[in-house]
Amino acid sequence: MKKIVLLVIIFISCISFFSCEDLDDTAAEPMLIIKFKFNPLQERLNNIGQPSFVPFGHAAQTPIFNTISSHYVEFAQDANTQLGAGSIVYHGQETSLGGANAIDFSQAKIVAEDEVFLKVPLKLLSIGSYEWMRVSLSYQKYQIKIRKPSSSLEYDGTLESFVGFNTYIGTHSIGNAFFQVDGNKPQGYWAFALNDFPYSSSGQAPSGATTVPNPLAATSPIPLSSCVVTGKFAAPLTISGLEKKDVVVTLSLSTNKSFEWIDTNNNGKFDPSEGETVVDMGLRGLIPSYIK
Repeated sequence: MKKIVLLVIIFISCISFFSCEDLDDTAAEPMLIIKFKFNPLQERLNNIGQPSFVPFGHAAQTPIFNTISSHYVEFAQDANTQLGAGSIVYHGQETSLGGANAIDFSQAKIVAEDEVFLKVPLKLLSIGSYEWMRVSLSYQKYQIKIRKPSSSLEYDGTLESFVGFNTYIGTHSIGNAFFQVDGNKPQGYWAFALNDFPYSSSGQAPSGATTVPNPLAATSPIPLSSCVVTGKFAAPLTISGLEKKDVVVTLSLSTNKSFEWIDTNNNGKFDPSEGETVVDMGLRGLIPSYIK
C-alpha cells in the first residue's frame, strides 16, 4: 500500500513539474523592451548630425524633461537602408478626424525616463544585424524658465511641445490650464503654463524650423517635418531568432539646449511678453544602446 501511495505522489509530482516547465517556457518568450533617457550633456547636433551651436540672435535652454512620446520605431540594417525598409516594430495610431492624416494624440503612449515605452515579442524584430535606429518623436513635456516682465526674476513653467509631422488634438492640459484645439496641429505647436501662477499661452514655431538630427541625410534622407531622429549603435545589434532573454534598448536623447527662441533683447532669457518667439524644440541627437 505504501508503495502505491509513493508511486502516485511521484506521478503527480512529475506531471506538476512538466506542466510548470511548459508554463515557464511560454512565459519566458523573449521580449523587445524600449526605454528613453534624457541626457543634458549629450552632444548638441544639427539636422545632419554635426555639432551645432546656438546661432547669433537666438538663445536656448536645456529643459528638465518630464515625459515623451514616439510615433514610430524602426531598426535599420545599415547607412543605405531607406526609411521604411528596416524592421518596423512600432507605428502609433493615426486619424483623419481633423482632415489630413495625423497622429492621434488621444492614443499616444507617453512615458517618463526609464519607463517602458514599448514591450513586444522579440520575434517582431526581424532576424538580422542592425547598425542604426530611427525614432519619430511626437510629443515632449518639460520644464523651462520664463522671465517676469520688466524684471530679472524668472518663473518656472511647463511646456508641451508637439513635434510630430501632424497631430490631431482634442483637448490637452497643463495643470489647471486647458487648451481646446479640436483639430490638426503641424509640427512645432506648443502650449505653456506657469507652475505657480494662472498664466498660460500657446503658439506655433515656424514651419521646417524643428531640428531633426539625421547623420544619414546623404544616404537615407527623411521627409520634411517627419521628426525621425536617427542614431547609431556603438556595436551592431544582431538578432538570430534563437534568443532566450529579453533585449532591452535604451534611446538616449540629447536635451542639450533643445528649447530655442529668438532673443530680441540679447539677455539670454526667455521673454515672451517682449515678443520673443519659440523657434526650435527638436531633440539634439540620439544614441541607442542595448542589453541582451
